[in-house]
Amino acid sequence: MTTTHRTTRRSRALSALLATAMLVVGTVTAASADDIDDRRAAAERRQEEILGNREKLQAELEGTDAELQQAVLDLQEIEARLPVAQAELEAAQAEVERTQREADLLAQRLEDALGQEAAISAEIQQGATDVADARASIAEMARSAYRGQGDVSSLGIITGAQSTEQFVEEYAVSSTAARSQSRTLQELQEAEAVARNREARLEAVRETIADLKAQADQNVVEAEAARKAAADRKAEVEQLVAEQQAKKATIEDRKEEALAQVEQNEQDQAALRSELKGIIAEQAERDRKAAEAAAAAERRRQQEAKENQGSGGGGGGGGGGGGSSAPPSSAGLSYPTAVPYVTSGYGMRLHPTLGIWRLHAGTDFRAYCGTPIMASASGTVLFARSYGGLGNQVLVNHGIMGGRSVMTSYNHLSRFAVSSGQHVEKGTIVGYSGNTGTSSACHLHFEVYVDGATVDPMTRL
Repeated sequence: MTTTHRTTRRSRALSALLATAMLVVGTVTAASADDIDDRRAAAERRQEEILGNREKLQAELEGTDAELQQAVLDLQEIEARLPVAQAELEAAQAEVERTQREADLLAQRLEDALGQEAAISAEIQQGATDVADARASIAEMARSAYRGQGDVSSLGIITGAQSTEQFVEEYAVSSTAARSQSRTLQELQEAEAVARNREARLEAVRETIADLKAQADQNVVEAEAARKAAADRKAEVEQLVAEQQAKKATIEDRKEEALAQVEQNEQDQAALRSELKGIIAEQAERDRKAAEAAAAAERRRQQEAKENQGSGGGGGGGGGGGGSSAPPSSAGLSYPTAVPYVTSGYGMRLHPTLGIWRLHAGTDFRAYCGTPIMASASGTVLFARSYGGLGNQVLVNHGIMGGRSVMTSYNHLSRFAVSSGQHVEKGTIVGYSGNTGTSSACHLHFEVYVDGATVDPMTRL
């Protein structure tokens, strides 16, 4: 019994040690997992922030080489995703390590439980022998009593004793036999109680073993999933790094073409301004001639009226002069989209890759592909054409507003809804938003020309 007790104490001590080890490892693992989760959450927030500024980057890239634009946008997406993928890889690797630690601890606990099962089984076997011996002793005592060899009553001792010494001797023998029987019965009861306790312990240990085996099986599944996730994330990170290098190389290769495109766009813009100034000059000349003709006609009318009065003719002077026009409007312009949302304003802009400053000569409105674009005021369509970096362009001449020539330009359209020379009213659909020219995404680039030069559209809307 002493050896068995020592074995049990060692087993319990080992169980306690393993439990403590699991608690410590679990605490460390939880702390590490929290740190990894924090880094991953920070990377995801940064990714959302970067991608949230995508429209701004698209606006900054507008007007340059299309391949360069796409490479820069792709690079932004890759570099936004890369830290997240790296954090996910770190988390997956930590999960692999956790499942390995869990497997090692489960193996140790299972080994300990199996040792307990063997020790308790040996104790049960020894206990069964003790119970059998106790029962055999009791059976022998019962048989002896049946044969008359058992306890002798006190009266028999007294009446049968030949002397006081004989009485004392026989009484002592009788008492010893009674105590022996009592001890044997007590040992049997204790042995049976111990046996029941050991059976209960054995059942509990076997339940623990079954549970540990189930946990080990589940851990194998989790470990396999963790290894696959780690492998997938590692492959993704490697792919992202390769793509990152490729996009950087493309950007370097396209810089010269992009600079040439910027120069060409500036030349096109200068040519457009010159063209519009010519149109304004022609219009002013037509208006001057029309005004002179109207003035001459008015003078003739007045002269005729004077002559008629002199000759007694009636005629009182009313009549409207031909060619006169309605007074110029000074009303402002309306928004060209039903839901105006400005993504980029008018002004100087630094190209994020080329490092050069350029004038962004209009206001960009968010307009997903195919959004209807409306005329900001009534007027005549000067152009419905494809024009350089502006792509498909509709340019409307609104005439004189507030004493100055006003025109509006709607650019990067996917298709036209009007044609050159057509009169349009305010709100008329002139086309649909798109991504033509040197645009980097579907939107409306809206320009306002006052006396042939661009101004900030927001000052007129």
